[in-house]
Formats: sequence, C-alpha cells, structure tokens
Amino acid sequence: MTIDKDHHRREIERFIGRMPSLSTTVGKVMEICSRTDASPNELNKVISLDPVLTGQVLKLINSAYYSLVNKVTSLTRAITMLGMNTVKNMALSTAIIRTVAGAKKSKALPTTKFWAHSIGTGVSAKLLGEAAGIQVMEREELFLSGLLHDLGKVPFGDEYSEVLNAASFEQRPLHEVEQSMMGIDHQEVGLMIAEKWKLNTVISQCISEHHHPPVPGSSQERQLALVALADIYTNIVDHGYAGNPFPREEEIGPLLASAGISGREFGAIGLRVVDEIDKAKIFLQI
Repeated sequence: MTIDKDHHRREIERFIGRMPSLSTTVGKVMEICSRTDASPNELNKVISLDPVLTGQVLKLINSAYYSLVNKVTSLTRAITMLGMNTVKNMALSTAIIRTVAGAKKSKALPTTKFWAHSIGTGVSAKLLGEAAGIQVMEREELFLSGLLHDLGKVPFGDEYSEVLNAASFEQRPLHEVEQSMMGIDHQEVGLMIAEKWKLNTVISQCISEHHHPPVPGSSQERQLALVALADIYTNIVDHGYAGNPFPREEEIGPLLASAGISGREFGAIGLRVVDEIDKAKIFLQI
C-alpha cells in the first residue's frame, strides 16, 4: 500500500485543527504558574472555579500515586503541600488525557496498550530523574513529559498499521519508518499539538525531540535525555505498546552521559517501575 504523503499531512493538520483547545481554566493555570511572582492563592482561585478540575486534582492527591498519610480535602492545602508546579502538572495532565480520550483514534494502536506505554515512560522518566538528583517538583514535569511524549501518534489514521508492520518487519526505529513512508513522524505531529495547546518549552521539546540526540550544554539537555532513556527502557521491557519495539540501544551510552546517570542506575529502576505504574494508572481514571 502506498501512502499519499501530501494527503496524509493535510488529514493530520485537519484532525489537529478539529481537536478541542484546552479549557480556559487550564490556560489560566499555566499562565499563573509561568510567572515568578504568582501566589498559591491565585492558583487556588482559578482551579476552584472549575468544580470538575478541583475534584480531579483532589482525587489525584489522595491516590496511592502521592502516598499521603492524611486525606486532603482542601485545594488550598493541596497546593501548599505539593507546590504550585505539581498542581499545575496535575491539572494539565488531567485536561490533556480527557481531551485526547475524546478524540478519534486509529485502530492501528490499541488504546489500552498505548496508554500503558505512555504511563510506563512517564514513571520511568520520574524515577530516572530521582536517580539524577532532579528536584521533586521537576520530576513531576518529567512524568508529564514522558506521559505525553507519543501524543503525536494519536492523529494517525488506520493506514498507520502499514507503518507499524514495516517497522517491526525491518526492525527499524519507528520514527525513521514514519518519515520514509509518510513524510512526517510523530515528533513533528506532537509538536503541532503542543503548539496548539501552548505547552511549555520542556514538555514541547520532549514531545518533539525525544528521538534526537540532546544538544550538549542546552538548557533542556538533561530532561530530554531522561525522557528518551525512559522511552527506550519502556520499549525494551515491553510495558504496553506504542509501535517501537526496536529502539537504537547504541544511543543509551550518550544519553546516560547527558542525563548524568550510570548504566547501573538506569537498570536499577526496574525494581520500582511496576509498582509506580500501578499507582500512576489513576491518571487514566480521572
């Protein structure tokens, strides 16, 4: 089967154009958290105006994912305990998953397995971030970047099955096969979605560049390397399925150097990943 590349690109652009924007509330949350002088009270005021989002945030805070001893019933207390950045990431992840869940999906990638891979990558990125000494609040952003890294696969149509089959048969990295067969890869498509939703630089770069070597010394080098390693790890150990069973394992060495962790630390997360994945499944039930 020959894929008409121009037609395919137009279909993808049309699909993204029809995707709903993120809610006004989430836009305001992102805007507040981008300001250095923002206060927890401002964030509380905005989220509390959206009862659904408030309920989802409190449900997440009280889930096993955060392992808090006492139940939190106040949004103000949640923001104080977890910090503005964490609550922002929670609000963003819940809004994005809800929006994506409502979009048409190709039959090529089974939804359950796709999200299992996405959660596995998010959890692995967070644990690798811990090994690298990344601060707690920034690890939440790593989780979110890993969770959303394959967002660009959502708009692909049923012809994507041909691409997945070719990548498996040829044992080549999926993004290379996407480019050769469709003239576009999921990183580029993901960037289109990230731009539509005005996601921040770190998350947008992890979505659009997780298969490219990070630029040494760049401000996002470490985060990119950690998400790329998390993606490779999740593919190697088969957590879920996102169509890329043959990542380039020779890229692991340079990525470890960029991330500032050892090969032993990279392998050691396996003991905790499965437990963390179980806890993080709450993100799909909100």
